Formats: sequence, C-alpha cells, structure tokens
Amino acid sequence: MLNVYRVSRRWFCSAAVSRPWLFVGLGNPGDKYKGTRHNVGFEMVDAFAESQGISMDSVHCKAIFGQGFVGDVPVLLAKPQTYMNLSGESAGPLAAYYKLPLNRVIVFHDDMGLPCGVLRLQQNIGHGGHNGCFAGHRFSMLKSVIHNLRGNREFARLRIGIGRPPGQMDPKAFVLQKFNTLARERIDVALQEGVEVLKLLLSKGLTESARRFNTEQKYKHIRLQTMPT
Repeated sequence: MLNVYRVSRRWFCSAAVSRPWLFVGLGNPGDKYKGTRHNVGFEMVDAFAESQGISMDSVHCKAIFGQGFVGDVPVLLAKPQTYMNLSGESAGPLAAYYKLPLNRVIVFHDDMGLPCGVLRLQQNIGHGGHNGCFAGHRFSMLKSVIHNLRGNREFARLRIGIGRPPGQMDPKAFVLQKFNTLARERIDVALQEGVEVLKLLLSKGLTESARRFNTEQKYKHIRLQTMPT
C-alpha cells in the first residue's frame, strides 16, 4: 500500500548533504498501460530505484515517489500519476517544493526519433532540436512539464528510443502498444545502460556524463537504425 509522503524537506535539503537530483519518469498510470512504449519513462525510474534499493512506496505531488541516497548524493524519484499530458502538474510542484534549479531536474521519456533501445542524455535542447511530426509529438508530450516549470525548457532529458511507427500507423496508437519480443530485449538492455549513466551523472555531473554516454550511444544508433524491431 502506498503511503502519503510526509518527510522534512529541511532534512533532505540540509547543508549537510549536496542538493538533491530529481528524476521524473513520464508515463500513464494503471495496468492498461504497463509495458507500452509510452511508459518507458516509468520503467527507467523503476530500474534505477531497484538498482539502488530505493522504495517507490509513497505519494507526493500527484506522483508515486521515492527518495534515497546514492553514495552521499540525495535522489528524488517520481512517476506522475496524472497521465502523460498533465505530467507537469507533478514535476513542477516537486521542483518547487525542494527549491531545485532546473539543472538538477531530469525527465525520462520515450522518443520516436531514436531507434528502439538507443538513449540520449541531453540538456538545453528546447522543444526537441528539429522539426517534423516526431519532434512535434515530443514537444506535445513535454508541454505540461514546460508550462509548470514557468515556461522554462532548459531541464535535462533522458530520451529513450522506441523507434518509429511502421508504415502509415498513427503515432498515438504506436506508443500505446506493448513491445514485441525483440524490441523488449533492446529496451531491457537500454534501461540498464540508463541506470549506469545516471549513476555516473551523480558522481561526475551532467555535462561530463552526457559527453561520454552520448558518444557511446551514437555508435549504437548507427548500428541499430537500419535493423528491424
């Protein structure tokens, strides 16, 4: 059973520890959407929480919530339960509650602009970096987050590639489908890669970890972009 979150912000953000990082995974609540492409942001939060022994058993700011330390670095984990298009109603209040600058906030989300299983850790990418329907879909997905962060688009993002819809398939239908066996295998590998880069980020910072990680993922992108899923 989930508990309503009641803990001292003053304790978790005290001068005795470094300022927390907030990791927000996007998805849709409920068993109906579990395992779908649109919910890989939730899966990334769960994978990281499990790897670090952080319990996701509280409710805070409309999100399933967990907190813990990785070494001496405090980490806040959230899965908004507002449905994807209202995720900012959770992410914005969480960042405000802990008085976090946007360079301590990372949003995990699916991305049709990347091959299935390819990741990108990016900051300061605005609405998505290019035009087209896939960038437009990404912006629409993040619109609520941007709005609830007072219009600021400069938060970091861990983009999780899910591939493009086949043929003329509606992207909205595509993201609500579950992964096939091959795609599921690629996503499971990607989630573990995501856990490792997030651990690196907590020790080395965003800029250095993104530089190393994105170089590795660039070669993975080249290898996977022409392979079926």
